[in-house]
Amino acid sequence: METVWFILVALMLTGYVVLDGFDLGAGIIHLLVAKTNDERRLVIRAIGPVWDGNEVWLLAAGGTLFFAFPPVYASSFSGFYLPLNIVLWLLVLRAIGIEMRAHMDNQVWCDFFDGLFAIGSILLTIFFGAALGNVVRGVPLSKDGVSFAPLWTDFRVGPQPGVLDWYTILSGVVAFVALALHGAHYVALKTEGDLNARTRNLAKMLWPILAALTLLSLFATMYVRPGVMDNYRNHPVSLLVPILVVGSLGLIFTSLKRGDDFKAFLGSSTYLATMLVGAAFALYPTLLPSSSNPSLDLTIHNSAAGQYALQGGITWWTAGMAVAIGYFVLVYWLFRGKVSIETGEHGY
Repeated sequence: METVWFILVALMLTGYVVLDGFDLGAGIIHLLVAKTNDERRLVIRAIGPVWDGNEVWLLAAGGTLFFAFPPVYASSFSGFYLPLNIVLWLLVLRAIGIEMRAHMDNQVWCDFFDGLFAIGSILLTIFFGAALGNVVRGVPLSKDGVSFAPLWTDFRVGPQPGVLDWYTILSGVVAFVALALHGAHYVALKTEGDLNARTRNLAKMLWPILAALTLLSLFATMYVRPGVMDNYRNHPVSLLVPILVVGSLGLIFTSLKRGDDFKAFLGSSTYLATMLVGAAFALYPTLLPSSSNPSLDLTIHNSAAGQYALQGGITWWTAGMAVAIGYFVLVYWLFRGKVSIETGEHGY
């Protein structure tokens, strides 16, 4: 059962990154590609009916982690108390930027809330990428499973690292570029005209940067955590992961050349999902590795809840997910197609 819940937590986090990832990406790029007030409204309207629902997957993933692996949840939230508070405030400011903008007629206030939306999206993306980098690199864990890391120390990777060092910053930059590209594909998929053209051009500029950063991050990860490839060596079928990563980058490239926005978006979704699944597979069965002593790692075996709880929880989790997935399918189906600005229309 521990492996089942490990997979469920990984899938829910992957779902959050793919879904809320294009919301964050839209926030990153909207001041670059939208030149007028109406075009900014179009970008926000492209994510308007779904952005808040997409964020629910983050809460659901956190709740699932708490239910299935409570020591990992406790250690993560105590060790990263300051960064998590920063993330909470960024989520609030980003939501204020999206919602308040729709109720303002004054251009100065519109620009202010557009800035909140952009800054919140940019910093959230970098912090989420750095968080993943911390998990892959390892965190300082004590014998009782408690962790604490300052925001930064000397920016070097070692037994007592800070939240930010050269590796986690690199992870944040990879996440920033990947989600900006993902958001560009989504905005292009939902818009037309000049906004669509500028968004496609931005995506074409971001693609080679992402390809280079992907290769760089692979070598950096192998340097920081030499055993990261062990599961891949022991299970040859896992070679599908790098094949899918390369294939998704290729799909993005060819789709951009053909102007196929849907396949480009599908490619970036596959890229994000495969990268995250690949990271989870590389870490398995570890959930939170120790940066100083592998014997202190928090794994699915030493941090799982009781078997009775794990078995019973599957029923309730399945029922809840069925409702949630049904809701999301309905919303995305109703919201299909291009967005437009209609005279006299209120809201986003």
